Amino acid sequence: MATFAHPVPPPATRRLVTQQPEVNWLFLDLNSYFASVEQEVRPELRNRPVAVVPSLVDTTCCIAASYEAKAFGVKTGTMVKEARELCPNIIFVEGRHELYTEYHKKIVAAVWTCIPVTSIRSIDEMVCQLIGQERPLLAAMDLAKRIKQAIREQVGSTLRCSIGLATNQYLAKVATDMDKPDGLIALTKDILPQALPTLELRDLPGVGARMEKRLNDKGIHTMTDLLAVLERDHGREQAGELWGSVWGERMWHWLRGDDLVEEDRECAKSMGHQHVLAPIFRTPEGAWAVAHKLLHKAAMRMRGDNLWASRISLTIAFQGRTRMKGSSPFGPGRSESWSAEMRLLECQDNPTLIGALLRLWNSRPKDREHQQPFFVSVTLSDLVPDELHSLTLFDSQDGTSERLRLAAAMDTLNHKYGMSTLAPAVMLKAFEAAPTRIAFRSVPEIFDHSKKGISLRL
Repeated sequence: MATFAHPVPPPATRRLVTQQPEVNWLFLDLNSYFASVEQEVRPELRNRPVAVVPSLVDTTCCIAASYEAKAFGVKTGTMVKEARELCPNIIFVEGRHELYTEYHKKIVAAVWTCIPVTSIRSIDEMVCQLIGQERPLLAAMDLAKRIKQAIREQVGSTLRCSIGLATNQYLAKVATDMDKPDGLIALTKDILPQALPTLELRDLPGVGARMEKRLNDKGIHTMTDLLAVLERDHGREQAGELWGSVWGERMWHWLRGDDLVEEDRECAKSMGHQHVLAPIFRTPEGAWAVAHKLLHKAAMRMRGDNLWASRISLTIAFQGRTRMKGSSPFGPGRSESWSAEMRLLECQDNPTLIGALLRLWNSRPKDREHQQPFFVSVTLSDLVPDELHSLTLFDSQDGTSERLRLAAAMDTLNHKYGMSTLAPAVMLKAFEAAPTRIAFRSVPEIFDHSKKGISLRL
């Protein structure tokens, strides 16, 4: 394990250390989680290249890979066919999401034996706030090592995690990605000027391809470029201009090591689902049915978190002769995919969302080259928490309140008896085509038993 923190003095001299840097947060990221759980419960898979897939067919992609498989270039989103070419001895395992949820709960319980868990960020991430004597760097690092040991001893010897320590949650998250697997990195304020320039822009959570291009267009190509802007006299305002939102000002604080209270009140910015279509559903009719179900799932999650959508987007990737080798539904070339989005008045109800999705669907390309969709994604974004929702002049007159009461009743029944209990008819034929999976940013809860067995909610 490596660390950017100050060197740890030997035990005999630790009492001479009168002042240490302090950290406020511990971020834990489980390494190759799905694949590691499979290796834990199936010893014959240990030390072998393993990829977890949604189903055992050649037309899907890997949703997780063991570190033995990653050594050959297999990663999340790699198509099964290419994974075999990269690693002929790879073993494919169909995902068992109930099992991963069960192990998630065991891991959380193990962490609790060392320190309370402040929040669960995803199926494989959690964050803990440090207080009092936990905050000095040496104490925090000892705590991190105890957590690693507790997971190995109480849950499974094959389960590894990277832990980041920092003065705010954002930097603690950044630190977890700086040393994998099984790493331990501390980003204290005093070493940020040396540590941050070693990163790439895409190493920052929240900087994806679109944001990177935006920064590049403004002359920001490296972390050194970005930090130079943030260090100017009006760096905070310039950061806001770079991002075009309040997120830029938050980045200014976070990269300086400031701990913002607002972090604890952050809500999800978007919710969505995506699905690689089985061959039988690679028609416009089949893809529409699956898209309808994906929206249904995302809307249920959104209402469950008391959020309102301000934007909806639809992405469809199509089969074609020009499809690049190795491209996955998570990153298809521009010639292979189509996407569109539209603004919404803040809404939660199904009829409004379905109407918006239908408008996007009807605007898709319909020529001969776009008749075989193989991937569909639906995302609700620019989410607003209930307490910040702005009422419109027509909320009490256009049936919105009645539609929301209906949606709440449907959600209650679907949570209890399964997602197909009450649903639009067009969605039902796709019920088995897009089974509920674990989203990396949420942890499923088990539905009550029903005639259809046990379902999972995301």
